[in-house]
Amino acid sequence: MATIMMIRHGQASFGTDNYDQLSTLGQRQADLMGEYFRDTGVVFDAAYSGQLSRQRETCQRVLASQPNAVEHSIDPRFDEVRNDEQVEILFPVLAESEPRLSRLMESAMQDSKQYQKIIEAVFTNWVTRAEPYPGIQSWQEYSEGVMSGLYDVMRNQGSGKTVGIFTSGGTIATATALVLGVGADLVYRFYEPVINCSITQFFYSGDKISLSHFNDHSILHKLSANLGERLVTYR
Repeated sequence: MATIMMIRHGQASFGTDNYDQLSTLGQRQADLMGEYFRDTGVVFDAAYSGQLSRQRETCQRVLASQPNAVEHSIDPRFDEVRNDEQVEILFPVLAESEPRLSRLMESAMQDSKQYQKIIEAVFTNWVTRAEPYPGIQSWQEYSEGVMSGLYDVMRNQGSGKTVGIFTSGGTIATATALVLGVGADLVYRFYEPVINCSITQFFYSGDKISLSHFNDHSILHKLSANLGERLVTYR
């Protein structure tokens, strides 16, 4: 039996010129998670991340607290769903038939909750389309990439290992839904609640993989109470 922990990146920089970087709070979350793994005896045999800056930095900050150097491999199959691409191309199509979405967009870039409603509408349309939409990555291509990345990690690392994959909410939701055999129309239900720096854990043996727990962020609640800081964030 071996373990894969999929860890969402720390809080990114929503509302700034560069979303794809950890905020000061996101850096704090990643540092504290690294200390938590160290203090609880979690030693990673290997670590992976997507190629996005927020994923790579979260990985690096967590690994900085490990007792020994851990190899960090970058695999674009663990990148986030291409939300910006989907919004740019699919949103105008959806807004033609749903005027409420146009009204939401007016405030969405300054309000992360409103923006998430845009993401939900676009994402759900993307995963349930009968045919891929021209100009954007298809759901089939993305989901197959996530799962092939997971299976490659399992094959390359083998038994008895503890592996960290530092990634994003869409990737975690996709992996969780596909491991559980959930239909594409329900994937967003796993996407929306994923907390920054939460842990989704899988057990694997050979080519078999099962979910242990999803979106565990109890340590962040505990640290928030102990340190008097707000450490639990969605965005």
